[in-house]
Amino acid sequence: MEKKLEYLRKIQSDFIGLDTLYTRADGKKTRRIYLDSTASTLMMKAAHNAIEALYDHYANTHSLLHFSAKIATENYNWAHDRILSFVNADPDKYTCFFTGSGATTGINRLARVFRDYQKDRDVVLVSLMEHHSNDLPHRKHAGKVVHIPLDNHQGQPGCINMEVLEQELEAHKDRINYIAMTGVSNVTGIINPIYDIAELAHSYGALILVDGAQMAAHLPIKMSGHKNPDRNIDALVFSGHKTYVPGSPGAIICRKDILSSMEPEEVGGGMVDQVHVSRYTVTDVFPDREEAGTPNIPGAIGLATAIDVLDRIGMDIIFDEEINLINSALTKIKQLAGVVIYGETDCKICPRAASISFNVRGMDHGLVAAILNDYHNIAVRNECFCAHPYVKEMIIEELEYSREEIESIDIDANFKVKAGMVRASFGIYSTEKDVEALIYALKDIVARKTEYSLLYQLGNDGIYRHKSFTPDTSKVFNTESYISNYLAKL
Repeated sequence: MEKKLEYLRKIQSDFIGLDTLYTRADGKKTRRIYLDSTASTLMMKAAHNAIEALYDHYANTHSLLHFSAKIATENYNWAHDRILSFVNADPDKYTCFFTGSGATTGINRLARVFRDYQKDRDVVLVSLMEHHSNDLPHRKHAGKVVHIPLDNHQGQPGCINMEVLEQELEAHKDRINYIAMTGVSNVTGIINPIYDIAELAHSYGALILVDGAQMAAHLPIKMSGHKNPDRNIDALVFSGHKTYVPGSPGAIICRKDILSSMEPEEVGGGMVDQVHVSRYTVTDVFPDREEAGTPNIPGAIGLATAIDVLDRIGMDIIFDEEINLINSALTKIKQLAGVVIYGETDCKICPRAASISFNVRGMDHGLVAAILNDYHNIAVRNECFCAHPYVKEMIIEELEYSREEIESIDIDANFKVKAGMVRASFGIYSTEKDVEALIYALKDIVARKTEYSLLYQLGNDGIYRHKSFTPDTSKVFNTESYISNYLAKL
C-alpha cells in the first residue's frame, strides 16, 4: 500500500503541461492550474514516451515478417488485452476494439449494433444526466428513447431514479432493447449504480451499454466476474482523451456473441478472410473483425500504457484519493456565500468523481470562467457541457422561462448567457493546492463582483471579453510559426 501511494505521488507530477505559464490580466506570469480534465486530460509522460519510443519501430500491423511490423503487431495486440484486463472483461466472452472520435463513435456504432441484435425491441432507456454522445445516437438509431429522471434530494438531483427505471421497464416489458447509462456524470461527477442497473435490465431481457468516458480514469470497473452474472455489463465505451492520452482512440469493450450475430458495422481491409469478385467472407477473429482499415496504432498503445500505469497504482487507491479531494472541494465551496453547487453534495448519498459544477449568484457563468482564467490562471469550462437537458433541469428555477418554454423556444445567444454553469474538474495530477487556489479565486470574485463586472463586456456571440486585456495566444504557440522555425533550423 505504501509503495503504491509513493508510486502515485511520483506519477501525479509526471504529466506534460503541469508547469505551463501564462501572463494574466494583472501582468503576473503564473503557472496554469488545470481544472478542465473532464473535457480533456493532460498527457501522461509515460504514455507520451512510450509512443515516442514506438516511432523508432513504427510500421503497419497484421504482419510478422519484418522486425518493425512484428513489434507493431505484438504491441497493438497487447493494447487490446491490457484494456480488457483493466475493465475486468473476460477475454473469452468480450473483445476490445478501437474507434475514432473518442467515445462518440463507439456509442453510435453500438446503438446500431444493439438495434440490429434485438430487432423486435424498439425502446431504449437513458438517464436525464447523459452527455449528448450517450443520448443522441440512441435517438437517431434505436427507435423510441425514454428519459429516466433522477433521485431528488431536497431539490438537488442525484443518481438515476431506480424506482422510475423499474416502472418504465415494467411498462414497456418486451419492447425494451437496452439501457444506456453513464457511469459518471460529466456535469456533476455523480456516480450511477451501473451494476444494480445491469441486474435490473437483464431481469427484463434488456441489455446495458455504459458510457465510461468519465469513469475509466477515476474508479475501478468490473464488466464481468460478478457472483450474479446478471450484474455483468454487456458493453462499455471510453476514450483516451479523458484517460491521460489526448488524441488517442475510443475503446469499445463488448460481448463477442452480440457482435458475432451480424456482419460488422464497418468493412474494408483486415476484417475479411476471403474476398472474391462476387462475395467476401468476414473473419471470425476478434478484434480484427471489428477494425476495418489501418488503426491508430500509436494512440492505442499510448492509451494502454496509461491504463497500465493506473492499474499498477490501483484504481481503488486512485478513487479513494480523488474522493478525499472532491469532498474537500465540496466542503470548502459550500462555505462560500453566494456560490451554489449543483447536484447532491453529500458523497455518502451520491458518491462523486472528477467534476463539480457551480455558479456565483448574480454573475453569468461565462463571466466567472473568464475571470478565473484572466486573473487567477485557472482553466475551467462553462455553459452546458453537451448535457443540455440535465443542466437546464438543475437551473430551471434560476431562469426566466418555464420548462415548457425551454422545450419550445430556439436557444439564442442571450439564453445561453444565462443557461449554464461553471465546471471545475480534476484528474490524478490535481492536488489540494489546486483546490485552495480555486477557493481563493472564488472568494476574490464574490468580494469584487461589481469591480470585475465593469472590466468585461459581453459580445454578440455570448462571450465575455476583457475590455483592455487581450492575450495574443498566437505568440504563445502557433503551429505554422513552429513549422517555419523548425525548418529554418534544419
